[in-house]
Amino acid sequence: MTTPDINNSTKEERRAYVLEAWKCLHDCEMCGKCRILRGRDPETLYDDYIEGKRNYIDVTLEIRK
Repeated sequence: MTTPDINNSTKEERRAYVLEAWKCLHDCEMCGKCRILRGRDPETLYDDYIEGKRNYIDVTLEIRK
């Protein structure tokens, strides 16, 4: 799945991408998504991307710090 570009996508498309990308796989030992999110909501963390203010990779890099 390709990350929707903020200039060529709708808010709904970006929200759907975030929700799908961070969907729980119910295999915490192999996945690692929960460790990265640290119990935080992906829709809240990626709000700037969803709103079209920052690109996905910038938000992701900030989350992983």
